[in-house]
Amino acid sequence: MSGASKPGFIDQQYAFAAHIRDPRTHPPPAGIEERRLAIYRELFFNNVEGFLASSFPVLKRLLDEARWLALARDFFARHHCHSPLFLEIPREFLAYLEQERGEPAGDPPFMRELAHYEWVELALSIAEDTALGEIDPQGDLLAGRPVLSTLAWPLAYRYPVHKIGPDFQPRQPGEQSVYLLVYRDSDDEVGFIELNPVSARLFALLQEHPQRSGLSLLHQIAAELQHPQADVVVRGGGEILEQWRQLGIVRGVSAEPH
Repeated sequence: MSGASKPGFIDQQYAFAAHIRDPRTHPPPAGIEERRLAIYRELFFNNVEGFLASSFPVLKRLLDEARWLALARDFFARHHCHSPLFLEIPREFLAYLEQERGEPAGDPPFMRELAHYEWVELALSIAEDTALGEIDPQGDLLAGRPVLSTLAWPLAYRYPVHKIGPDFQPRQPGEQSVYLLVYRDSDDEVGFIELNPVSARLFALLQEHPQRSGLSLLHQIAAELQHPQADVVVRGGGEILEQWRQLGIVRGVSAEPH
């Protein structure tokens, strides 16, 4: 409303929202019964906390109840979400961890990476499968041009997030990065496999060079490794590609002309 002051009810709404988010900092707006305010405070927070708990179950199990609730309340009070959709709350929580949380004493050192890994599972479960062009599902993965599923996402972490749980909580990152491939199969089930540096490189090359054959990419890897027997690399890589086809990570080979 250009050139005019905001109506009083808008100020009232802002005051109400600020109090609901952070009642310790913002006093309640005048004229609202405390009993009703308490119901609203509990309802709004419990909805957000419940969604966080279902989206990040491993992280919740690793924190005691008081620390988990404090984390959820800090997110609820401090972070300004940019989407009204409940399904976007986990992504907003990641933004909060990256931008506002800092590194308070007592937080697990792997917390951000674990939260990202748990978010990926949710994000992939609702992601849309995009068109890939004409594909021959049974085509030769070495002679042809392998086509990756758009529902297969490579990840790299400092911590082995896929192994973290109540009985395994590393305090220091490993000497080497952990490479994971998270995918959604034809039954819409989300799974993951751990990659080694060679299979991670193969996946990256498949993404970067969709017009090249599987054989060409494997020969490149053999050259990069300076492997004395390129056929060993090709044979092993062919087995990996076939395994990926069975999992739905590779959909087949392109049936479109070059």
